[in-house]
Amino acid sequence: MQRKKFNFTSIIEWGTLLLSTGLVCFFLVIILWEIVSKGAGSLSWEFIAEVPREGMTKGGILTPIIGTVLLTLLTALFSIPFGVCCAIYLNEYAEDNWLTRIIRAAIRNLSGVPSIIYGLFGLALFVQALQFGTSMLSAGLTLGLLSLPYIITTTEEALMRIPASTREAALAVGATKFETIKDVVLPSAMSGILTGVVLTLSRAAGETAPILFTGAAFYINGVGGAIDNEFMALPYHLYMLSTQHQSIEEVRPIAYGTALVLIIVVFLLNLTAFYIRYKYRKNEN
Repeated sequence: MQRKKFNFTSIIEWGTLLLSTGLVCFFLVIILWEIVSKGAGSLSWEFIAEVPREGMTKGGILTPIIGTVLLTLLTALFSIPFGVCCAIYLNEYAEDNWLTRIIRAAIRNLSGVPSIIYGLFGLALFVQALQFGTSMLSAGLTLGLLSLPYIITTTEEALMRIPASTREAALAVGATKFETIKDVVLPSAMSGILTGVVLTLSRAAGETAPILFTGAAFYINGVGGAIDNEFMALPYHLYMLSTQHQSIEEVRPIAYGTALVLIIVVFLLNLTAFYIRYKYRKNEN
C-alpha cells in the first residue's frame, strides 16, 4: 500500500511540474510569436545602423543600442569589482556571527527591492546630492547598485561550492590565504561567478525604471554616448514608443522591432552565460 501511495504521489508531483512548465512555455511562445511576427519586418541593416529621425517615426535604433551597450559596460565597471570583493570577504574572511548574518540577510532583501525604488534612490543620491545630473553616469551607478546584491549572492554561492579540503590542501603546501583564494578558490569558482555576472548584466540591460529618473532621454539628435549627458536606451525607447509617443500606431512597427532587438540582446547574453558555464565545467572534467 505504501508503495502505491508513493507512486501516486510521484505521478501528481510530476504531472504538476509538467503542467506548470507547459503553461509557462505556452505563454512564452505566444509572446515571442507576437513580437517576432510583428517585429521581424522592421529588422534590417538600416534599422540597426541609422539613428532615429523625424520624432522617431523614421530611421533606426543605433542611438539606443549604443546607449544600452555603454550603460551595461558602466554597470559592469561599478558593480563587478565591488560585488566580487564583498562576496570574497563574506565567505573567506568574515567570521560567522550575528553581524555577518545580518549583512547577508540585508543583501538578500535588497535583491527583492523593486527596481523603481533604486531609480528614486539614484535620483536622490547621484542626480541631486552628488550633482551628477541626469546622465549616463548616474544611470550606470544606479544600475550598479541594483546589480550588487545579485552579484554578491551568486559569487558567494559559487565560492561556497568549493570544498574546504581544496583550501586546506593549498595552505598545507605553504600558500598564504590570499594566494589560496587568488590561485585556487577563485579559478575553481569562476564558472559560477561569470554565469551570475552575465545573467545579472542581462537583467540590468533590460531595466527601465532605474534609468527613467536618472538619465534616459526621449530623443537625442545624433549618436550620443557621452557619460555626462543624457542618453537613449532600448528599454526606455521601447516604453516611449509603446505608450507615450504622439503617433503610437505609426511607430508600432518600430516598437516591435525594438522589442525584438532587445530580446535578441538579452538572449545572447544568457547564451554567453550558459556557454561560459559549459566551457568551465568541460575543462574541470
